[in-house]
Amino acid sequence: MTSRYVVLLPGDESSWEEASPEQRDTVYARHQEFADRLTAGGHSVVGGAELTHSREAKLVRADAAGKVVITDGPYAETAEQLTGYYEVETDDLDDLLQVVGILAGPDHGRTGMGGVEVRRVATAEGRES
Repeated sequence: MTSRYVVLLPGDESSWEEASPEQRDTVYARHQEFADRLTAGGHSVVGGAELTHSREAKLVRADAAGKVVITDGPYAETAEQLTGYYEVETDDLDDLLQVVGILAGPDHGRTGMGGVEVRRVATAEGRES
């Protein structure tokens, strides 16, 4: 059965900003290899994007009275922030996880990228059980 998964890409944004053009090119080449392997494995990328720096984020909350309160983000005060994501449809989770390993390669940490999280997208059918 085909399911949809989100591949979440956390990273240390300051390390990414300090990365040389060559280091960034290496990371982008890894993402191209990831995309190529997904296609070859029969997986479908249905969405995704690189995100801007979290300093550009806006955090929206509602107070007890229902008034919308907007502050400058990010939501979480951590060294690693969400830097991008892919949304992938597949019927082979095991293979998808192996392909995601390309993004989590041993040199990925040098440019501030963290471990890669893969989560299944909830469906109406899944919420009924």
